[in-house]
Amino acid sequence: MKSVDLNCDLGESFGAWHIGADTEVMPHITSANIACGFHAGDPAVMRRTVAACLEHGVAIGAHPGFPDLVGFGRREMDVSPDDVHDLVVYQVGALHAFARSAGGRVQHVKPHGALYNMAARRIDLANAIVRAVRGLDESISLFGLAGSTLIAAAESVGLRAVHEVFADRAYLADGTLVPRSRSDATVHDVALAARRAVRMVQEGRVTSVDGPDLSVRADTICIHGDRPDAGTMVAAVRGALHAAGIDVRAPFVAARPDRTRS
Repeated sequence: MKSVDLNCDLGESFGAWHIGADTEVMPHITSANIACGFHAGDPAVMRRTVAACLEHGVAIGAHPGFPDLVGFGRREMDVSPDDVHDLVVYQVGALHAFARSAGGRVQHVKPHGALYNMAARRIDLANAIVRAVRGLDESISLFGLAGSTLIAAAESVGLRAVHEVFADRAYLADGTLVPRSRSDATVHDVALAARRAVRMVQEGRVTSVDGPDLSVRADTICIHGDRPDAGTMVAAVRGALHAAGIDVRAPFVAARPDRTRS
């Protein structure tokens, strides 16, 4: 039986601002990428999202991004590899503390937004992220764009790499995501997103906006939690995967930490 992980970017509310359909999507996903306070999120939201993951049996992941609340972390920044390393360590370390205090652990790291896309094509930034994750915990998995430079960097040092595909984002012919500045960047049709998800798992193929089909490896499927229809889309994708006989489960889930004291 084929299997795949289903993930969402969650915990993106902060202060008085509520963003995302976290409550609606949580029962349907197997992994959550939790904002760590730089592009979105705050300590209270991080704590509550970790608790919700543990309640629903969802794998906890850190979603570090650029320090850009105004741009939601989707604007590229002029950063050095050392900057990226430190940003990732700082943010993953914060989520690790919340997970640990609740009796859980960080299972994976997935860079957010512009950081994710830049690391998908720049080996220096990809290596910086890999170095940060390995330095924190070599058992943590790293999510990256399927077939990208970030995946290759992780695999080259033996870090667990999870090839990610997107049900709700359009692809260019080179395998990268259509920039959000374009009107065709996002898939709005829920039924189409569900069919794309099933095809990516079963056939390892997705159609680009330029016409040609692309070969992709689908270890995990992302649907963005800040979509207005996120709850509906996640449920539809999960249902379509189930109907196709595809097992939906988190990859590389490790045990909770031993919190006993001598």
